[in-house]
Amino acid sequence: MKKKSEKADKTNVMRILEQHHLPYESHDYSSSGAVSGLDVALALGQEPDRMFKTLVTQSPSGEHYVFMVPVSGELDLKKAAKAVGVKSVAMIKSKELLPLTGYIHGGCSPIGMKKPFKTTIHHTAESYDTIMFSGGRIGCQIEMSLDDLRRVIPVSAADIV
Repeated sequence: MKKKSEKADKTNVMRILEQHHLPYESHDYSSSGAVSGLDVALALGQEPDRMFKTLVTQSPSGEHYVFMVPVSGELDLKKAAKAVGVKSVAMIKSKELLPLTGYIHGGCSPIGMKKPFKTTIHHTAESYDTIMFSGGRIGCQIEMSLDDLRRVIPVSAADIV
């Protein structure tokens, strides 16, 4: 896979991947008007099950956890809590996302958050050669292998949908 970002300025995600000398492909959908994950998959001509949205949760003790689920699915909060070994998790409020992660809603990437958080991806990601997720801004998706993603951040896999 080639590094490709000629259509848009590089994001911090791209810079981090290049610092790690990891192959990726960026996909720009900013001119499509797509908002939902399913619309983004359609705009890019991609299978929704291999395109992942990044969700941030919080446990009652205040710990934060990141979950990556296919855009065609919904995070099961009970399964998610079990996957990270806590009693429960709840989605954080949208207004808390930027100060916590450095990303806005719709542009949240598991790579390059202000602090590292335990990250879990739905186990189906392991069956794809490459997966896609936010490139750190609305209008940009990154495509790379799960193995290469794990070279940047620790990611466990579990049934969380």
